[in-house]
Amino acid sequence: MNIAILGSTGSIGNSTLEVIRHNKREFAVNLLTAKSNHKLLIEQCREFNPEFVYIEDERARQIFEDKALNEKLQTCVIQSKKEFEEVIGSSETDVVVAGMVGIAGLIPVHFAIKKGKKVLLANKESYVVAGEYLNNLCKETGAIIFPIDSEHSAIHQCLNNESNNSGVSRIILTGSGGPFLTRDAKEFSSITPEDAINHPVWKMGKKISVDSSTLMNKGLEVIEARWLFNCENIEVLIHPEGIIHSLVEFRDNSVLAQLSNPDMKIPIAYGLGYPERINSGSSQLNLHEMKSLNFQEPDTKKFPCLKLATDLLPVGGTSFSILNASNEECVAAFLDGRISYIQIYEIISKVLDRIEIRAVQSLQDVLEADKKSRFETTSIINN
Repeated sequence: MNIAILGSTGSIGNSTLEVIRHNKREFAVNLLTAKSNHKLLIEQCREFNPEFVYIEDERARQIFEDKALNEKLQTCVIQSKKEFEEVIGSSETDVVVAGMVGIAGLIPVHFAIKKGKKVLLANKESYVVAGEYLNNLCKETGAIIFPIDSEHSAIHQCLNNESNNSGVSRIILTGSGGPFLTRDAKEFSSITPEDAINHPVWKMGKKISVDSSTLMNKGLEVIEARWLFNCENIEVLIHPEGIIHSLVEFRDNSVLAQLSNPDMKIPIAYGLGYPERINSGSSQLNLHEMKSLNFQEPDTKKFPCLKLATDLLPVGGTSFSILNASNEECVAAFLDGRISYIQIYEIISKVLDRIEIRAVQSLQDVLEADKKSRFETTSIINN
């Protein structure tokens, strides 16, 4: 089976390659992509020998080409987005792993679905802003969207034998609560980017780490779960240990949960091998070593970004695009030191109040709302 990994130098991409490393007889790498990290991409090409490579940054692409030529690597460097799409859409690509961060993943995910591919989705933003549209497109093309976020993978595993989710009464998404779970909200104004990216359970990129600290990430996951599993009764439960990744409650009040060590290789392996189970390369869970598993309700007054996101579920339309775009701009500004931590919520809230929410009838509606939201957010930040 030939795999295309979009965002191979990020945490999801690296974890995917680790799973493939343990299952080399079953999988081959057809395409690796990166934004600019040519050094790591060279290392990945040495080991996995992909047929194609695409680097978005032109300068980084040139450096990679020179290095690949010197090392005589048998890898074709794609020069344009058109060639990139041709490789994704070709019969030589069986599975597309969407591991990039942010709305930048929407266009390649959309194209892969148009071509009827199986998409292993870690790029939650594309599904948050266009979930209903992408679902309808899947019905037309026969494409499959398979979640590899740990929470959504857990839900999929709990629902594996449930036809049409007819017996489901509630989905419960768990979250560790991030690095500020026990910090006094009065101290939030002094939080630094270094504080926010220091996640207590998961090793992730900077953007998603900040989202986890504000609980915006959990709000985005609620929206994503709504589209993935056709369920509107979704709750969030704080679980600091990160062992139970999500739960599903059924009409008879029985509850199924999926447990494992917090390791992204496990949901990725589940997605790559489904319906079979393959070696993830992860460590075994030893419950007897656990002193306790703790749970608590999320404090939405302390973490208002969560409520900001979940309140949009009945609103729908372009509200998700506005929320996501404003959040991306605010997180980037916070990481750059241009706004404070508490201003992330304040600015997103203002933007949602200022931009008209419309129905989504095409991908263009999503992109236009995204553009307007970024412009409004940037204007507030600059002022």
